[in-house]
Amino acid sequence: MPSTITKQDLGKIKIAIIGLGYVGLPLAVEFAKKHAVVGFDTGKHRINELKKGYDRTLSADGASLKEVTKSDSAAVGLHFTDKIEDTADCNFYIVTVPTPVDKINRPDLSHLLKASETVGKVLQKGDIVIYESTVYPGATEEECVPILEKVSGLKFNIDFFAGYSPERINPGDKEHTLTKVLKVTSGSTPEAAEIIDQLYNTIITAGTHKATSIKVAEAAKVIENSQRDINIAFVNELSKIFSRLGIDTEEVLQAAGTKWNFLKFKPGLVGGHCIGVDPYYLARKAQQMGYHPEIILAGRRLNDGMGEYVAHEVVKLMIKKDIEVKNADVLVLGITFKENCLDVRNTKVIDIVNTLKDYDINITIFDPLADPADVKHEYGWESVKKLKAGDCYDAVIIAVAHDDFKKLDLKKLCKENKVIYDVKGMLAKDAVDGRL
Repeated sequence: MPSTITKQDLGKIKIAIIGLGYVGLPLAVEFAKKHAVVGFDTGKHRINELKKGYDRTLSADGASLKEVTKSDSAAVGLHFTDKIEDTADCNFYIVTVPTPVDKINRPDLSHLLKASETVGKVLQKGDIVIYESTVYPGATEEECVPILEKVSGLKFNIDFFAGYSPERINPGDKEHTLTKVLKVTSGSTPEAAEIIDQLYNTIITAGTHKATSIKVAEAAKVIENSQRDINIAFVNELSKIFSRLGIDTEEVLQAAGTKWNFLKFKPGLVGGHCIGVDPYYLARKAQQMGYHPEIILAGRRLNDGMGEYVAHEVVKLMIKKDIEVKNADVLVLGITFKENCLDVRNTKVIDIVNTLKDYDINITIFDPLADPADVKHEYGWESVKKLKAGDCYDAVIIAVAHDDFKKLDLKKLCKENKVIYDVKGMLAKDAVDGRL
């Protein structure tokens, strides 16, 4: 295996992207502008849609997707398949499958291990397998590589090599896109690390940072989001304290933010696939090593309780305004895990909804971006993409700050005596009854 690889060599390689979700599809599209790429996913329906140029997640640029899939060049372009055999002539396999947590917040590596088994069936001598999914430090070499060896019959770092390059995709963010965000890379040998770094440098205009080992790169991923989680937990706790003191949290943060080194975090719901998940991966590994992480888990507990807290605050405000809580009509604006994003998985808005349900409140979930079928499948709740004309509500909770919601006239949606609670700080202080 060469210690360096020339641009001419890179032009001859073929890349397989395993998993075509929010991470895998944008990666496949960008690589396909420079290389031959096969996009593999087990979802036949997903593959059929992508072959037609339709991406239901809106995670890839539509024009770029159509451009690379129509390429008639053998050296570049993107081909979609649900048959792993179609990737057998690839040199690089990049795994981008989900790594969630289970119902009791234990890391769930089932998708990752299954993907490793799948890749192992077509792995050949000289191939490189790169993982981008969130894992705890050591998982790539301790969990994934042994499966690759067992299924393929090849020897690690002799016949095939591995790497880890953590994804930094931010769904809905049109500014910090894949190529504009510096990429951490790593490899199982110095030579593999160099080749992997050069490979990503063909598409990442922001540049790369070559970590000293796979474990270092894995650890960097989980602490990036654990750090954010802890900081958000801090301001969430401040929000609870200031609420009791009768102080507006946003005004406090604006005042404190005038200091040059103050970190400008805001309170809110912490869901999604990174900030709400990654700390559990690090905590689990720490516990396996005999260390109980105090701050990490404390931050998680506080953030996981914010949905329930918001629901109770809304009910208190309704009582203060003499609004009968039982059978009240409450409108929840947004069910996705963040603004301007279609993804509803691991959204903490559902905690608000489930808590309100305990009060026998009639709840309408309105989200113009979320697929009602996805909401029903994930949580068993009905959601709507449009509101019925003439409907009026006793309370409105702005749970997600979609751009579409900024155009709403809340006065027309509410009864005269109403409660408006702004989770995201989308409206001015005097326009709402409560906010974090």
